[in-house]
Amino acid sequence: MDIVQILLNGIVLGSLYACIAIGFSLVWGVLNVINMLHGSFIILGGYLTFFAWQYFGINPILALPFIATTLFCLGYVLQYFFINKVVTAPVLTTLTLTFGLDMILYNLMTVFFTATPRRVTLDLGTLNIGDLYLPVDRLLGMGLALCLTALLFLVMRVSKIGRAIVAVRMDRQAATLMGIRVNHVYAITFGIGAFMAGAAGAVFSMVFPVTTNLTGVFLGKAFVICVIGGLGSVPGALIGGIALGLIESIAGYTIGPQNAITVGFVLMLVLLVIRPSGIAGVKGYE
Repeated sequence: MDIVQILLNGIVLGSLYACIAIGFSLVWGVLNVINMLHGSFIILGGYLTFFAWQYFGINPILALPFIATTLFCLGYVLQYFFINKVVTAPVLTTLTLTFGLDMILYNLMTVFFTATPRRVTLDLGTLNIGDLYLPVDRLLGMGLALCLTALLFLVMRVSKIGRAIVAVRMDRQAATLMGIRVNHVYAITFGIGAFMAGAAGAVFSMVFPVTTNLTGVFLGKAFVICVIGGLGSVPGALIGGIALGLIESIAGYTIGPQNAITVGFVLMLVLLVIRPSGIAGVKGYE
């Protein structure tokens, strides 16, 4: 296989990975909450996209905003009424709570949707450029993932709520004194994380089969990407996602796809030792 083909495959895959991790990174960096629900949110977004396409004939691109908004509402409610009660507790407490909520959501999806892999089949063909082959559905997924990443970057940079999120992240007490409703900002932040997870699930359902058996895989990849790219940074999630995609693509070709994930985890451990804040992380969120 040509090295250019391997690199292109890695960049396309890495863009999708970045979309997976960006919401997880935001919640972890702002709330200091390791959201164990994140993988289930992604799968729920994928399932809802599939069912909207199969039973109602709704194009997944048109369904994406509504599904992502539904996940935002779910995330907001869970944060505001449950997680906010313990958000200032030690990390182990919030970790346990989100793990319990994840088990509930995971089992509900398994009972009502089953664990059968499902994928939105668009049959868009393959783009051939010389000896390079790129499925159009993957290119479409990459484009959507990059657009979502850019959208969140703009929201964090120029919007009022984005500035409030940054203020709370930097100093919760000072933000409170400035009149910012911290619990509301926390709920919106968690909702945005769920929004991005649902959108990522919708995009992934157009490229790969989704099933509840993948919740742990997606959560693990999000964790690795956050460590590689760094917390509290949208560009960091993009860098970490593309880095992991390239690593898995190259490792899959050289030492076999069954070992590619292991290489990613090894890199994560190395970075934890030599650069805990990640490649583009915000100092103070090691």
